[in-house]
Amino acid sequence: MTSTEQQHRQSRLSNPAVLVPELKDIGGPMFRATGNGSIPETTISLLQLRAGQIVGNTYLTVLHTGNLRKAGEAEERITAVASWQDAPYFTDAERVALALVEAVLTANPTGERVSDELYERAREHYDEKALATLIMAIGQVCFFIPLALIGKPLPGVSPTEQWRQ
Repeated sequence: MTSTEQQHRQSRLSNPAVLVPELKDIGGPMFRATGNGSIPETTISLLQLRAGQIVGNTYLTVLHTGNLRKAGEAEERITAVASWQDAPYFTDAERVALALVEAVLTANPTGERVSDELYERAREHYDEKALATLIMAIGQVCFFIPLALIGKPLPGVSPTEQWRQ
């Protein structure tokens, strides 16, 4: 195997959990916080898939697509996340979650990213705990975006197999 082929079989970075063991002290609680049951796990995976699409990261899109498949989501819903605005497969609450992650991750040339109108739509579908959890789910994926973009983990490869040694 050439060094170029080897580079394509490993991430750019050594295992961040080994380099920075405190990562487990951050990642675990984040997953527990977003998994508190106030919003469906599917909604979290949908918005996190959309985040991966927005930032153009194959690792994140493969990861969250796989999570949705494991949860039994229909292929139509998974593939329609990229065009959710006109797809008939999403509830109003899911649409708000997708709109929020887009607003957070997409620059708005007119200023404010999350408008009062979007926030009010979110409040119509989520109580305060659920809305806070939704915000944390967006923050969770945003926390890992730099690792996905810079460290370039391999899509579909387990962390133990892909990190550079």
